[in-house]
Amino acid sequence: MYRIAVIGGDGIGPEIVAEGKKVLEAAADRFSFDIQWEDFDIGAERYLETGELLTEEDLKELAGFRAIYFGAVGDERVKPGVLEKGILLSLRFFFDQYVNLRPVRLLEGVTTPLAGKSPRDIDFVVVRENTEDFYVGVGGRVRGRDRATHEIVRTLYNIRFGIDCESDADEMAYQIGIITREGAKRVITYACNLAGKRRKKLTSVDKANVMTDMYGLWREVFSEVCGSYKDIETEFAFVDAVTMWFVKNPEAFDVVVTPNMFGDIITDLGAMIQGGLGLAAGGNINPKGTSMFEPIHGSAPKYKGLNQANPMATIWAGSMLLDHIGETEAAEKVLAAIGRSIRDGIVTKDMGGTSRTSDVGDYIAALVKKM
Repeated sequence: MYRIAVIGGDGIGPEIVAEGKKVLEAAADRFSFDIQWEDFDIGAERYLETGELLTEEDLKELAGFRAIYFGAVGDERVKPGVLEKGILLSLRFFFDQYVNLRPVRLLEGVTTPLAGKSPRDIDFVVVRENTEDFYVGVGGRVRGRDRATHEIVRTLYNIRFGIDCESDADEMAYQIGIITREGAKRVITYACNLAGKRRKKLTSVDKANVMTDMYGLWREVFSEVCGSYKDIETEFAFVDAVTMWFVKNPEAFDVVVTPNMFGDIITDLGAMIQGGLGLAAGGNINPKGTSMFEPIHGSAPKYKGLNQANPMATIWAGSMLLDHIGETEAAEKVLAAIGRSIRDGIVTKDMGGTSRTSDVGDYIAALVKKM
């Protein structure tokens, strides 16, 4: 029995997660395992009613689950960033989900904007460090003089910054990023192990030619860790160059590992390469703890309740969830069923079809049961 927490969230989140659950339940029936779902009321509505984002009780309960199946957050009634930082980032940091895993794979029947490229050319994975870099939330704005203390509390370490700033500029803002040896080592190790299961090539992406301290340490750790994996081909690349090579030569990549901010940027480019946000899934992974799987698109509130949203990214995220809990064959069948649905033309409007959200979920679930 697998206990899975469900956070539908906002906008189209609950309806696309419902289709994902439908498909995963079909996989459970097909491969003889059980899933116990538990829904959590976390999102904009609760925040607007109570002022609560994530409570200590929420986190304590969620810690008892192997994985979280997540829909989307975002509501036009709430200031941008409040829900994203207060829910998504808080979950990632609390559960130390230090790997953000993003497959970039072009499925048969999907159109890519890259001329002359086919599914055999676009099949790589980005491993994004998920808890450090410029996303640690240390920053501020200063007029004149300011003193501030900032703390970063993580499973691996605690860091305390003292800022004493004086400026004659009208106003200034600062943001501090960090890379730690411990944080870099564990995510690079994960990427090496993943590359060993695939085509045995690993690309490190950074900007060490400009930000020499932070990403210089990243490169140093990359070389140290990869030195123990003699069968894996490794290379360094600067992030600006990678954005060009993703477009020109996506077939050159197998596994890409990168610090947090650059990973955030290049994975959105990857989503477009593979056919759009409707097919882009992600996993926020702690290999020894509670992990979270989600589509990478937003809550699309204008489509809420219309039965028009594309559920395929959410279903793909469900496939990743199954793989994470050890149901590899079921995960492969779910992904194969997504591909078959696309080839059969059972897709939503954003992919050129006429099917409704629930039609797509029903069709993929039926395919999983008989494939």
